[in-house]
Amino acid sequence: MSDEQLSNPQPVRRGIVGILLGGGFLATFASFIYPVMRYFVPPPVADLGGDEVVAAKAGEMKPNTGMIFRFGSSPGLLILESDGTYRAFSATCTHLGCTVQYRPDLREIWCPCHNGIYDLNGRNVSGPPPRPLDVFNVHLRGEEIFVSRNREA
Repeated sequence: MSDEQLSNPQPVRRGIVGILLGGGFLATFASFIYPVMRYFVPPPVADLGGDEVVAAKAGEMKPNTGMIFRFGSSPGLLILESDGTYRAFSATCTHLGCTVQYRPDLREIWCPCHNGIYDLNGRNVSGPPPRPLDVFNVHLRGEEIFVSRNREA
């Protein structure tokens, strides 16, 4: 061995320990960041349904009530107003995707996750929702209530 190698030894074990510690810190950091990123960027959900579904039967609902129905792979909300008018919306909150509910006492659509409120036209009134609910068309055919997507969107 030369004099230079003896005076400046490079311990191999110290380098390996440094790599392992650095990798451990990096893995720990990634394990904290990944769930946060998944929370803020939800995965895309494929829509498995068509453009029209049977939401309910004509005599099933009482006036001033709402019910959740399945519209493809996501929930829908059907509301029968006091005057007999049917309204249908996507029941997925535009904030973080929670399922909204109809509150007959206040005549509003409410998201229980973060207290988001929509009016009976689907517009976001208060809370964190960034945009209105998707509005669906409602058609009565015989004894069945059909709900379809708006073709304008």
